[in-house]
Amino acid sequence: MYIKNEDTIYAPATIPGTGAISVIRVSGPEALKIADKVVCCRKGNISDSNGYSLKFGIIYKGGNSCISEDKHILDEVLVSIFRSPHSYTGEDSVEISCHASSYIVSEIMALLYAAGARAAEPGEFTQRAYLNGNMDLAQAEAVADVIAAQNAAAHRIAFKQMKGGFSSELKGMRNELLELVSLMELELDFSEEEVEFADRSRLDSLLSAITDHVSRLIDSFRLGNAIKNGVPVAIAGATNTGKSTLLNALLGEDRAIVSDVHGTTRDTIEETLNIDGVLFRFIDTAGLRETSEVIEKIGIERTFKKISEASIVLGMVDLTREPETTSATVSDILEKVDFSTQKLVILLNKTDISEVNKNVIMLNIIVSLIENKEIASTTIHFIKNSSLCRCFNAGDSKNESEKHYVLHEDKENPVRNGVKEVTAISRNHVANKEDSADDFQPETASSSDRNVSVFIIPISAKTGEGISDLRSALADSQRDLLGDSDTTLVTNQRHVQALTDARTSLLRVREGLASALPTDLAAQDIREAIYHIGSIVGEISTDEVLGNIFANFCIGK
Repeated sequence: MYIKNEDTIYAPATIPGTGAISVIRVSGPEALKIADKVVCCRKGNISDSNGYSLKFGIIYKGGNSCISEDKHILDEVLVSIFRSPHSYTGEDSVEISCHASSYIVSEIMALLYAAGARAAEPGEFTQRAYLNGNMDLAQAEAVADVIAAQNAAAHRIAFKQMKGGFSSELKGMRNELLELVSLMELELDFSEEEVEFADRSRLDSLLSAITDHVSRLIDSFRLGNAIKNGVPVAIAGATNTGKSTLLNALLGEDRAIVSDVHGTTRDTIEETLNIDGVLFRFIDTAGLRETSEVIEKIGIERTFKKISEASIVLGMVDLTREPETTSATVSDILEKVDFSTQKLVILLNKTDISEVNKNVIMLNIIVSLIENKEIASTTIHFIKNSSLCRCFNAGDSKNESEKHYVLHEDKENPVRNGVKEVTAISRNHVANKEDSADDFQPETASSSDRNVSVFIIPISAKTGEGISDLRSALADSQRDLLGDSDTTLVTNQRHVQALTDARTSLLRVREGLASALPTDLAAQDIREAIYHIGSIVGEISTDEVLGNIFANFCIGK
């Protein structure tokens, strides 16, 4: 969209609807004079007022301010005055605060139009702020993200980007590359003298550091996008294990259809829920089972797709079924989970009607299946709820300092009340609720060199028992995102693509240096990386390389 900066524009800055006030923003070279034509101030004119000041005024229905023949008062208003360049857009601006009546707002905008302003295009105020140098392109994009933020984590990320945190990182990398490519350009100018201005070892070291930095930013997109749009949580399991009931229990409303008929849910159902400042996107999926029904098969295929796309997978287990029939479904879920990027939570459902002995058997089967995944280091956490401990006879430890347990047959200890005793184990264990918070955290290392945590939570989706434990575990899993971490997370697909293109160019440079690529070709690849990084913040001028040379070196040519 082409912006005619000589135009003065107006638009409501507040959403339509009934409320105390509405704000109408006016920006452009004639903003103050146009405001004088619309608003009648008792003392002085708006155009003669200082910036960062307020004036009380009256707007008459007939317009033309104080000289209006129609003395019918439309509204009494406050006018905020901002003078260039100290305004949001960098232009002269006013903001008219009036009563929030759709009639009043529309009448005032009609008066502004009659006075010579035009209606603003979508995003035009922020676009003018960018064009006038008040913010870069990444900051401008972040304005929309701040407005759209639905949770504390998304707001923190967007606000940091709007204040220039992300831009500073990019500009730092870009300036280093500009310096290097400038030195390489100098080498081309002095090619006959065989002078090497750009130290190759320093160049390779810097390229390696920048490439790693770019890769980290690219890898952060999965998490950043999840926070922005909701952390995707797939609810998976066999038919009639209580997945839809769980979704309804989490939402507190009957969103999904619940019935005793197998295969009721044939497509995915998605709903968002804010838990302790983090937005989660819960996805109810079709039940897993062997079927010849075509539509249900499609639904099951979508289930596996949603599992692969989720950040957290909730595997539902029906404790009332025979353990042998349930283990196949758990195995299917385990096969689909990528433990390097995803979290797995096993939910032992229907504790309100299940049998204790069967519960223990099922728990041990699940532990064995997880162990058989051959992950280097696995920790299994059993989040105990006092009201549900009876279902597993998992009471408190005899040793208060010992908090890690696993349920299994202990031949040395007698069976108590027909239930296997709870004993400690060193490698794979079940931990009590107090241990869950520090371990259930997002991790970025591969499953081969880190400890993988799997959580097992007994619940009753029907009665609501254990649901609070699940909500707490989910909130704890993302709570570090609410802190004051300096870690930058990329949330914009355009930025990811630009960073990916930049990394490709940088890798080409490193490969070229290793194979003695000519300086001019290596310089061209660096210029491409500079271009892609600069495109994120809007600094894409190719003249900067030449400017950098003249600014830093007096070559006399």
